Amino acid sequence: MEIKVPVLPESVADATIATWHVKTGEAVSRDQVLVDIETDKVVLEVVAQADGVMGEIIHAEGATVLAEQVIGHLNAGATAAAAPAAAAAPVAAAPAAASDADEVLTPSVRRMIAEKGLDASKIQGSGKNGRVTKEDVEKFLSGAPAAPAAKAAPAVAAPVAVVGDRSQKRVPMTRLRKTIANRLLEAKNSTAMLTTFNEVNMKPIMDLRKQYADVFEKKHGIRLGFMSFYVKAVTEALKRYPEVNAAIDGDDIVYHNFFDVSIAVSTPRGLVTPVLRDCDKMNLAEIEKAIKDLAIKGRDGKLAMDDLMGGNFTITNGGVFGSLMSTPIINPPQSAILGMHKIQDRVMVVDGKMEILPMMYLALSYDHRIIDGKESVGFLVTVKELLEDPTRILLDI
Repeated sequence: MEIKVPVLPESVADATIATWHVKTGEAVSRDQVLVDIETDKVVLEVVAQADGVMGEIIHAEGATVLAEQVIGHLNAGATAAAAPAAAAAPVAAAPAAASDADEVLTPSVRRMIAEKGLDASKIQGSGKNGRVTKEDVEKFLSGAPAAPAAKAAPAVAAPVAVVGDRSQKRVPMTRLRKTIANRLLEAKNSTAMLTTFNEVNMKPIMDLRKQYADVFEKKHGIRLGFMSFYVKAVTEALKRYPEVNAAIDGDDIVYHNFFDVSIAVSTPRGLVTPVLRDCDKMNLAEIEKAIKDLAIKGRDGKLAMDDLMGGNFTITNGGVFGSLMSTPIINPPQSAILGMHKIQDRVMVVDGKMEILPMMYLALSYDHRIIDGKESVGFLVTVKELLEDPTRILLDI
């Protein structure tokens, strides 16, 4: 039985074999993940179509492949003991045999181990049934020097010693990282990008969350966070300033009459921007659930192309990492992006008196070709006013 590359998403010409989860001669079961294939935007999983034994691996990790290309064979219905000797022999194009520890590694942990150049067999697992977790890998890194990779991709060069303990390692960029780099350069070089700033008093929202957090979670089964307020405030501001919700297409300006907001999510593979669709039709609980689902998909590498396509505006929250202020880069072909930051107590003057308030800086980067200063500042002030008086968000005023 042939193992083929799946049909690739539209606009994706080729892909790279990221990780083989089985080796030649190993018994596999139906629907078991055999290989991860990485495209510019998502990771595709190829599963076994039947029980059997893994046969020849034609293309090793790191190889570039095309849609529906044969990359290996599966001996359907065979057992490991009855598999042909040739099938069990090492294949020149196949990756090095995985260690026994691979059996208890998730794809994300396996990629992390490969990137760090570690020997999985030397990492003590603390998870269920001895499963190695990301925390185990981080603990191993902090307590022991990195060992040579047991399953290094052919394209990864070994560390090169320089002087004494000083060393360096050359690792090829992943397809996603190269795509991110190209899009960021495109945004910088093809837009008249400008950033305007403001600050918002987060005390009203924090008081509201404190008052209703338990009731909200009990009713909706999810915690009330800040992102749902950000999304609702942005959606209302987009309604009032349609230029921010528009995009340039050649010599035309395309105005969108729907509100699809991209949420920047940090994943082990890099920054991605899955899309919340029709945000104007969602309440706070629905937004929180949708964001959580997208975050879990991103963490586990399960985001599909449909999750990433489209989006009229992007929200990025660097505050979760401690960023106090930044100038976010526009996500083409969108015209603007809003950066949220760390909430920090600062002394503010209110009605002539000094008060300590939880303040957060807002940063709106926008394409000055389509959005003028009046619209950009007005948009940001609208977001500020809605966040400082969240009752207006709930009452839609």
